[in-house]
Amino acid sequence: MQHPSPSLPASPTSNTSAPPVPPGSHARAVRTAVPGSTALATLDTLDTPAAIIALSRMQHNIARMQQRATALGVRFRPHVKTSKCAEVAAAQREAGATGITVSTLKEAEKFFGHGVTDILYAVGMAPHRLDHALDLRLRGCALQILTDSVEGAQAIVDHGRAHGHVFEVLVEIDTDGHRSGIKPDEDRLLDVGRVLHEGGMRLAGVLTHAGSSYDLHDTQAIADLTEQERAGCVLAANRLRGAGLPCPVVSVGSTPTALTATSLAGVTELRAGVYVFFDLVMCNVGVCGTDDIALSVLTTVIGHQADKGWAIVDAGWMAMSRDRGTAKQQRDYGYGQVCTMDGLPIAGYVLSAANQEHGIVSREGTPTDPIDKDIAMRFPTGTRLRILPNHACATGAQFPAYHALAQDGSLQTWGRFHGW
Repeated sequence: MQHPSPSLPASPTSNTSAPPVPPGSHARAVRTAVPGSTALATLDTLDTPAAIIALSRMQHNIARMQQRATALGVRFRPHVKTSKCAEVAAAQREAGATGITVSTLKEAEKFFGHGVTDILYAVGMAPHRLDHALDLRLRGCALQILTDSVEGAQAIVDHGRAHGHVFEVLVEIDTDGHRSGIKPDEDRLLDVGRVLHEGGMRLAGVLTHAGSSYDLHDTQAIADLTEQERAGCVLAANRLRGAGLPCPVVSVGSTPTALTATSLAGVTELRAGVYVFFDLVMCNVGVCGTDDIALSVLTTVIGHQADKGWAIVDAGWMAMSRDRGTAKQQRDYGYGQVCTMDGLPIAGYVLSAANQEHGIVSREGTPTDPIDKDIAMRFPTGTRLRILPNHACATGAQFPAYHALAQDGSLQTWGRFHGW
């Protein structure tokens, strides 16, 4: 299913040209050419494996999340680590997002180079990265950084004092035991806040991420965690304020909780990332369908093992990633859901196994299920398929660029940032 968007062709039979680069983008999108040829590539001629973004689906996902944030009365700061792409982030900002969230300082550097100044680095600040953070801020980037320890806070204070600079710092709050952060009711929260504030830094607020929502699939359980995330972060903010410390920002979010929230009382900012593409893990969680997944990998059938019921494709784990996130969920998609070249899921077929450059397409099920002896007839050599990923962030990371697919079949090439 392709979701129409006002900025994209409304019909797959449209004869209009490829859509422009999303407004506000400073990156250059180019029409994809066939290597060694002046002809423009299509899904029929593009070299494989290739990362494909279905533009209408992406735009629909962006609009859906932005509408949710607007309805909840909070600013929306998308996490761009999923796409690491200037054109995608530009589309998010054009829809109404304010600022971005990044997971590496290289992302901050790259997006700052594309004109984005309001950036939150949402990973605990390692002392050796403070020079880089300072350099970005001195060049005009309004970079906010994160800590969850007295030691980390003191390192920021010491570095700021040594260079005569005031860093803007949020304290990470652990509202679900998923990863890092300070529990909302811990004494350590006030200790960290005091070190930063009394040390001359700007205590900008608190931040939490309910990452354990990825492990849920029950609607009520997600709703309960959504409220737990909100209430915990607001409690932390109120404790800081009650101790006479500033806390202007209360930042929460994950894709499942952002799309489930019905009230964000006391919250000022919402964050989410994977929603822009969605993936099979999110499908299992229940916040999207397969027809919302905007990222796929185009692949070609290169052989068969008919006695095993296998079609061999040229997309292995180097294309899909080794992420097997659906293996622990209620439906295991192997390394991905197999689709037609038009992006329609083929019922019962998954990328069941993967080597470095080879993927195995077969029926899903147990080893005792009948195999498909006619698989070579079903998927002849040269057949092009698209594979929906388990984890969009991990699959995107396998490619240096995306091929953005408009509804008229035209393609643009959008670069992707790599590294740390």
